[in-house]
Amino acid sequence: MLLDGLKRLLHEPPPAMAFEISEAGIAAARIGSRAELEFRPLKPGVLAVSPLKENIVDPDEFYTVVRALAAAQGTRKRRDVTLILPDFATRTAVLDFDEFPADPKEQLSLVRFRLKRSVPFDVEAAAVGYWAQQRTGKQCDVVVVMTPLEIIARYEAPFRAVGMNPGFVTASALAALELAPDAGLSVLAKITGRALTVLVRQNSIVKLVRCLEVPSADWEDIAAVLLPTFVFVEDQLGARAERLILCGFGAQTEEAQRRFQGELEVAVEPLRSALGVPGENNAGLLGYLRSIAKNN
Repeated sequence: MLLDGLKRLLHEPPPAMAFEISEAGIAAARIGSRAELEFRPLKPGVLAVSPLKENIVDPDEFYTVVRALAAAQGTRKRRDVTLILPDFATRTAVLDFDEFPADPKEQLSLVRFRLKRSVPFDVEAAAVGYWAQQRTGKQCDVVVVMTPLEIIARYEAPFRAVGMNPGFVTASALAALELAPDAGLSVLAKITGRALTVLVRQNSIVKLVRCLEVPSADWEDIAAVLLPTFVFVEDQLGARAERLILCGFGAQTEEAQRRFQGELEVAVEPLRSALGVPGENNAGLLGYLRSIAKNN
């Protein structure tokens, strides 16, 4: 549900709208020949993103903002839409398998078994999405995204109440990855509020995903996560990361580029999109729109 791989978009018509949800607000796009972008802020405290407890603290205010976005669509016909959830509302992992079964039921059972003891919620009561990335022979790295069904249901409920059908649900950083170069060995560091998501990709294959809370978006707190990540990459993959891509750093982007480039001795660049600057509250949406443009 969360991640069938954006490859499925090759075979399906795009939805009417896509929404990225964050504690700061809801970024929306009407999808057509030219995407129309909009952002509606949420009052502080309406959402408290977590994979362990209720995220929507003020359901009435959340519904009000969703209803306003739906009204702008101007039609009563039920519409398929995409929801892009905050990274910290999910748990994402990359599992390596010497052999991954072909049967979907066996695949799901195996994925749940592997993650049963490593996620802080009941995997049997969670939505699970996974994407098998082929390596060599029968070996493959499988990207898995999980979140409790109740959390997803609460996010979806106001959209369904206004006549929208969330047919595709994914996580922000995975969608944002569509904007990053897929050649070589790179690290994407994405800040959204207090959550830092780090993705490592080697020639289009996702090798590592981490999402954790950090004390702040200050250089020192981000560096405390990135420095050991780069060491881990070199130890486990046998090569140094060639590029660090930053997202969500706002006005601090240039300073972060300078400092990380000096500390890590690696090329550092911001995440980019032809539709605008990918930030902490819309990078997933812009990445999703790029996937739509490429595949339709």
